[in-house]
Amino acid sequence: MTKETALVPVVSSALALPSPGRRLVEAFLSGRNARTLEAYGRDLEDFRVFVGTVTVDEAAVELLGRGHGEANALALSYKGHLVERKLAAATVNRRLAALRSLVKLARTLGFVPWTLEVESVKAETYRDTRGPGRGSVRRMLERLDARLDAKGRRDRALLRLLFDLALRRGEVVSLDVEHVDLEGGTVAVLGKGRTGRVKVTLPDATKAALSGWLEVRGTDAGALFVSLDRASRGHRLTGRAVYKIVRELGEDLDLRVRPHGLRHAAITEALELTGGNVRAVQRFSRHRDLRVLTVYDDNRSDLAGEVASLVSGTA
Repeated sequence: MTKETALVPVVSSALALPSPGRRLVEAFLSGRNARTLEAYGRDLEDFRVFVGTVTVDEAAVELLGRGHGEANALALSYKGHLVERKLAAATVNRRLAALRSLVKLARTLGFVPWTLEVESVKAETYRDTRGPGRGSVRRMLERLDARLDAKGRRDRALLRLLFDLALRRGEVVSLDVEHVDLEGGTVAVLGKGRTGRVKVTLPDATKAALSGWLEVRGTDAGALFVSLDRASRGHRLTGRAVYKIVRELGEDLDLRVRPHGLRHAAITEALELTGGNVRAVQRFSRHRDLRVLTVYDDNRSDLAGEVASLVSGTA
């Protein structure tokens, strides 16, 4: 019996169906948003290269066809390979999570009766959550305020959404013109891992920036933010393009800035202005887990340092 046939559930029409590897991978990726598809696609492709198969489907068959013990041994070897490449702990853990999820789905579909038990690597709990800070963001906005050309208006609206609403770049690039309601003062945001859009109120400055960009772009249906480059003019901006826009704007001012850093800065600033009201800032940032906000708050206020000063004063 081959690995391929060993994975086919007991059904009379199995021979007429696509290969089990293909069915499994398609089911695994089905229903996910574009950004998640891209991330999981990279993860599975990396595993395919490690295993040495021609396709991702064959890599899935190779993993599942080994049986419980050998599959876990292969995943453990892959984990060591990722660590040896000195990849970030988050990257290693995401790729291992992709394999665990794939095998979990295979079990649900009846391909195998077991799951992967290889654990993630331990990651440093501290995160730099401060971002570039309000002063740096203000300098970037001032630079854009001095520009009235199409790129300046587009980039100003981008920066306003990334900072004022703490949007992720994936949330920004997914916006269409129809999602912006300037009269009602809202924008409908599709959050990370969500299936439906939620209306978020636009501050006056953000609304003004969007209005300025739409005057140039026009209000025809389609992507809100489009490329202005000659080669790809009119096409929806990608997350990578937004990263480049923010990075280059920062570099012009001798700043090191990335889109998610603007989100960090916005959340940290929100905690400062609300006196550490993590519940309110949870609504603002759209984090599902309140514990994430406590990390921001701890890093903002340096509670450990404050307590250390108190303790040292008693000696």
